[in-house]
Amino acid sequence: MNVCISRSVLGLSLAALLFGCSTVELSPAGEKVRLLEQQEIGKCRYVGKVAASVTDRIGILAREDEVVKKEVEINARNAAGNMGGDSIVSASPLTDGRQSFDVYRCINP
Repeated sequence: MNVCISRSVLGLSLAALLFGCSTVELSPAGEKVRLLEQQEIGKCRYVGKVAASVTDRIGILAREDEVVKKEVEINARNAAGNMGGDSIVSASPLTDGRQSFDVYRCINP
């Protein structure tokens, strides 16, 4: 009985790690990039576009939507920072772990 309980706890712990925890980290450049809405870009200079993606499924199991969304945004911020941008605006909906963003330079455009 204890072996069955231990395996169940291990399985649940592993599932929580895989589906509930973010594994993508902000780079130093990405930390300086913020996510804005279209109406907030004002006099910002357009820098370009990035496409960000993460795995939204592990096998047949779907990962938590909020975790996938957060990781896609982190990847986009990292990419935008590497391009010299300081702001991103969603340019498409999140679909299957993929989303595109417009990159802007708003501070000292």
